[in-house]
Amino acid sequence: MSRSRFFHPCHLPCAYNSVVAGLPLLAALTLLSALVSFAQPFFPLSEIKPGLRGTGRTVFTGTRVEEFQVEILGVLENAGPKQSIILARLSGGPLDKTGVMQGMSGSPVYINGRLVGAVASSFAFSKDPIAGIRPIQEMVSATIPPPATRASREQTSSGSSRLIDIATPISFGGFTPGALDYFSPQLRALGLEPRQGVLGGGNAPPGLGDPSQLQPGSMISVQLVSGDLNAGADGTLTHIDGKRIYAFGHRFLSAGPTEMPFARAEVLALLPNLSTSFKISSAREWMGAITADHATGVSGELGRAARMIPVSISITSPNAPPSAYQMRLVDDRFLTPFLMQMALFSTIDATQRAVGVETVRLRGQLDFAGAPPVRLENVFSSEASVAALASLAVASPLSYALQSGFLKLRGITLQLDATHDKRQAFIDQVWTSAQSIRPGQSLDIHVSLQAQGASIRHKAAWRVPHGAAAGPLVITVADASTANITDYQQFLSQPPGSQKQLLAFLNGLRPANAAYIRIGRAEHGYQVRGYNLPAPPPSLGLILSRTPGASAPSQTGSLLAEIPLPQGDHAISGAKTIQVEIKE
Repeated sequence: MSRSRFFHPCHLPCAYNSVVAGLPLLAALTLLSALVSFAQPFFPLSEIKPGLRGTGRTVFTGTRVEEFQVEILGVLENAGPKQSIILARLSGGPLDKTGVMQGMSGSPVYINGRLVGAVASSFAFSKDPIAGIRPIQEMVSATIPPPATRASREQTSSGSSRLIDIATPISFGGFTPGALDYFSPQLRALGLEPRQGVLGGGNAPPGLGDPSQLQPGSMISVQLVSGDLNAGADGTLTHIDGKRIYAFGHRFLSAGPTEMPFARAEVLALLPNLSTSFKISSAREWMGAITADHATGVSGELGRAARMIPVSISITSPNAPPSAYQMRLVDDRFLTPFLMQMALFSTIDATQRAVGVETVRLRGQLDFAGAPPVRLENVFSSEASVAALASLAVASPLSYALQSGFLKLRGITLQLDATHDKRQAFIDQVWTSAQSIRPGQSLDIHVSLQAQGASIRHKAAWRVPHGAAAGPLVITVADASTANITDYQQFLSQPPGSQKQLLAFLNGLRPANAAYIRIGRAEHGYQVRGYNLPAPPPSLGLILSRTPGASAPSQTGSLLAEIPLPQGDHAISGAKTIQVEIKE
């Protein structure tokens, strides 16, 4: 049978044309109608009516595709922007017991042998297996939204209930329960339902398998992480058109254009659940790549090897052998930083004690194609949140680098050294050698830190510039987090204009093992293409205020100087602010 979506007379073999020509008119028309139906695999939405019956295809166990029954209840028009949903009652197999299951997303539905669409949505807590079917025409003709339109599951009102996209089950292997508990709210907001310890066979072997083993209704798993840690999101294959495949029937992550490997999967068991039943599956072998993720489904290409990012994490800690983790992450500017954050959180959580003081020193780098690396160096000390702090410190610059569009990630290498003691200091007091000062004079700035009951003092000198205007001078001693957030805010309002500026910003992020004296004025400063212009003359300020792309830094006013106060392996926290008056 032709895979063409639309019938054309030239698709009929000449032998059929000659047979039709030799039949009476009524018989010829009947045969021609049957041939048209045979040659057109899609069932038009315009012909969907209540009471029509069909069959669906999905995997209930192993890799064998089985049929279930479908009764059409009606069509919900304008369920989304220029989108419709076909409402249907499912039956057969285990569905009367399980209802519509997570993992069924994409299960194809046929009427008279023609593809209607994919099972895509259901009613939460419904007692009956009633599902929403995404019309196949919308799946194959979908336009890809911009990546910024990522959203959670679609919802369609129907009476007092809501028809929602079936959550995509995502299975994790090697991740700690603590990591899944910590990130589950974010995963669920993306329409992903995390499952721990149900990944079955673990990683799919390297290399691509035989695509002939796939058919509509087969189970597939989008491989997000592979290696010592692994994660896969499960769904069902809807349609194969040559090398092109369509699946899920709803958005996965609204990634837009993307490249994520997918594998053939085997269903190990079905788990009926009072909330939502789901399939327990295991990835078997990679088959190709998902290349587009849009509102009405995902599409991809068989036999295509997706690029992934290699990650190496090593951890040393007292009284324990060194641990090393090797893995690969999907190459996606939004998803890669989130998965990196999860992976690093889990590796720390797995090797360090859950309760008690921990100090972790982090070193490493982000490697990019054709560009210098971004160096990572930091220290974290806490009684409960070291994993959260360290993982965020890596994910934040990584996210900023990838979303800038200037850099292509090549690999990530991290080394963590942990100790079971508290190495934390708090900014306690700040004072100066004088309450007022004149231009050209030197000012001594004193900082007192408290660390495990001991007082640590620092002194720094700063000379007031000649010609400085009279008025208050603001002196803030802050930890790295406070100072970095200020810079992040400035760069969000005025993004870097080149790869060089971006790398300078990322490599200039401050480590937590120092306090930072920041000296500024209340007057507005400006930032142009990533460069600070503190307290410009009034004439220049007037020009900059009317220049597109020039922004006034928020909160800090005009930063005149910054002096770091290193404190070894101690993590510094806190902030103190004082003022000194500049006299004429």
